Amino acid sequence: MPLPCIDEGHGPAILFLHGWTMRGAVFAGQVTRLRDRFRCLAPDLPGHGAARDLPPDLTGMARAVEELVAARKVSEVTLVGWSMGAAVGWRWLAGKRAPVRAMLSVEMGPLLANGPGWNLGLRGPLADPAALEADWPTAARAIARAMFAEGAPAELVARAEGWVRDNDPAAMGAAWADLLALDARDDLARLGVPLQAAHGGRSRIYPPATARWVARAAGGGVHRFAGSGHSPHLEEPDAFARLVADMAQAPADSGAAGAG
Repeated sequence: MPLPCIDEGHGPAILFLHGWTMRGAVFAGQVTRLRDRFRCLAPDLPGHGAARDLPPDLTGMARAVEELVAARKVSEVTLVGWSMGAAVGWRWLAGKRAPVRAMLSVEMGPLLANGPGWNLGLRGPLADPAALEADWPTAARAIARAMFAEGAPAELVARAEGWVRDNDPAAMGAAWADLLALDARDDLARLGVPLQAAHGGRSRIYPPATARWVARAAGGGVHRFAGSGHSPHLEEPDAFARLVADMAQAPADSGAAGAG
């Protein structure tokens, strides 16, 4: 089954991969801002949105993205991966050739759990997948609130909560369990494309040092969205669109750093 996908605009292609519990529509504002200059693709990843019937594991997501790009006859893309979407992008790219010219990795760490030798995982306790399924409405409310900086507009949080709640809790629990098993630290050195790691200066999900670690591991740069939490494409959409456009228009071998 091909992934449901927003596919609008003309020009160099940009592929947006959404985070856990979200869907391609979370990038609708970016598509509106960029489609006059770029072809923008934003699929629903397996287990999410209109792709809810597909198995929600990272390897299957990466395979589905690869098949989508081939089926849509996209010869080269700038890849924008937000949160889980970045992990999907890393798994697609690591150690293999893919039609990706550059990657923007947004608010994602290679290992979620903190422990001996690693303190750049998620802030706060890690949710148990079974607990998520047991009370999905409460979990959805907490997930939506954590997506944004303190004081985010209520309508933005409510829209995000609606997207979260619309998913199947069992599928989201399975996807979360797969994310908890992730350790992409070795993969980042094998991406083979220029990378920038973006983070929200007011994120409640990751510390700023996580993005700096990702950038160093991949040999790339760092970009900070000072007014954002975990979702800079929604909280600072104009600035986010400018960064994506700059990356999509830069020479393919460019890895210029943003503001750290």
